This record gives sequence, structure tokens and C-alpha cells, in this order.
Amino acid sequence: MNYRRLGSSGMKISEIGLGSWLTYGESVEDNNSIDIIHHAYNNGINFFDTANVYNRGEAEKVVGRALSDYARDSYVLATKVYFPMGEGPNDRGLSRKHIVEQCEASLQRLGVDYVDLYQCHRFDPETPVEETLMALDDLVKQGKILYYGVSEWSAAQIADAVHVAKERNLNPMVSNQPIYNMLVRYIEKDVMPVSEANGIGQVVFSPLAQGILTGKYRPGQEVPKDSRAANEDINRFMKQYLNDDVLQQVIRLEDLAQNELGIKLSQLALAWILRKPGVSSAIVGASRPSQLEENLKAAEVELTDDVSGEIDSILEELKHVKL
Repeated sequence: MNYRRLGSSGMKISEIGLGSWLTYGESVEDNNSIDIIHHAYNNGINFFDTANVYNRGEAEKVVGRALSDYARDSYVLATKVYFPMGEGPNDRGLSRKHIVEQCEASLQRLGVDYVDLYQCHRFDPETPVEETLMALDDLVKQGKILYYGVSEWSAAQIADAVHVAKERNLNPMVSNQPIYNMLVRYIEKDVMPVSEANGIGQVVFSPLAQGILTGKYRPGQEVPKDSRAANEDINRFMKQYLNDDVLQQVIRLEDLAQNELGIKLSQLALAWILRKPGVSSAIVGASRPSQLEENLKAAEVELTDDVSGEIDSILEELKHVKL
């Protein structure tokens, strides 16, 4: 496993991180989840990402229970705050009240004294950014979080937060967690440049486009019955990808991976993401150890300029596909 600095911070995280969205505490049994987390840790993954809203805290409990077998300083633990955790008017958002209360709740569920990375899960237009950043800065000073970041913030929102933090002499944000994969590349236009200019690393989620970039789904064919796409409870984020125009290009990418590099499409997709200098880690999900084994090998793949050019040519066709 290779490790990269999280933005301009001194903390290093594994190029492949393990997430818990739509899996742990929800669609994957707890004992299996713990086995997968242990497998990840034993194979060099040190970056584990979760959120309070994932199954209303159940994912945090599973992740915390699994990581309790290891020395606290041997892994990097990340969680998030923003989405509703109750029915009250203050049970959501990025107010000082919600941030402080949810940080305490997350620490209890995770069974730790601090989290390494605390992330604003979305931007809150109802709370002044100064209030949000000052609350996070206080948590850093109290030792309850070591670093903070954001998720799915626009370039303008990130730039504004950077300015406020500098103006008020607050600890700076170190990361952004956006969706990023071969099919969804909006961050390349302005989010990545603004982030790189301000020492903010990308820890990207959905690098395999919810499994589309594994080659499991074929144009004109029904989705496999045992696949995520067949699960109505968790496939709501996949439907944008399940059209024949997209799947035709995915087949071309799979042929390139197999015939020219002798690797799986998922490994090509991850290696393509990791080629970007602004990316600190790609967060994968796994429902069984074999999936994780495939993903881990992506860190060993090096893409030549010729192969990268072929990939770009295929992806150019996707610019005309509405996702």
C-alpha cells in the first residue's frame, strides 16, 4: 500500500480508503463488516471513512467496534456531520450547536476520544460559514478532532471558507470529499484547481460509480439479481448510470483493461483516479473480502501515457451522454 499526505497536512492516508456508505450497519451483516474492516487494516489500509447519518449511527458503531482491536494511533478515522439526525429544528445543518452535539455523539458511537478527520457532509446555506469554521476550530483546539474537511462543496464555497479561515486565523480545512470517477468528473473544472491552490486534498467517493465500473452490468441485459442495482433500497444512486450509451463505453474500458494491461476494469478505474496529484485517497466500499482484494491491487497499477490517451478517447464519448 502507498500513502499520501492529506492535502498539505502532515498526516498520511492510504491511497485506497474503506468507506461504510450503504454497507456497514445496513446491507452487510455486522460480523461480515468487521471481518472486511480487519482485512483492510491487515492489508495496509489505514483510512476508514464513515458518517453519523449512515443508517442513523449504526455504521459508526460497527466501524468503531472493528477498529477497537487496534492501537488508536495506527489508523485514520473520519466521520461527518450535516444531515438530519432527529426531527428537531436543530438536529441538522452546520450550526455550532449541531456540530458540537453530533461530534460528541459520534465519538461515543465510535468509542474513541477523537476523530482524525471531521467533515461537513454538505454546505449549509442557513448557517454563516464563520460560525461553522469557528466551531470546528474549537473542536481542534479541544483535541476532539485533529483535522477538518468538507464534502461536495463547490469551488466558490471552498474558496470562501479558505478566506474566512485565514482572516480569522483559524485552522485550515485539509480535505474535500466529492464524487469522482470516470463517468462523473465535474470537480476537474474548478474544484480541483481551487483545492490544490489551497492545500486541500480530495478523498473521493464512488470511484467505481456504484459498481458500474466493474463490468458487472451489460447493455440490453437485466441487472444481476444479486447485484446492488437489483436492491431497491440502495440502488437509487445508480440509475443515472444504467443506460446503454454509458454501458457501451464501459465495455470498451473493460476491453482496454483486460487486453492491454491484463487487469480488471475496477483496477483500471481506481488507477485512473489515483493518477491525479490532487487526489489523496479513493474511498471504496466492500461487502466481501474478495472485492477488497481486487481494489487493493489498483495501487500497484501504473498507466502509461499511451494507455491514458486511449482512456481519454473513450471518455470523450461520454461527454455527450446525459448522466
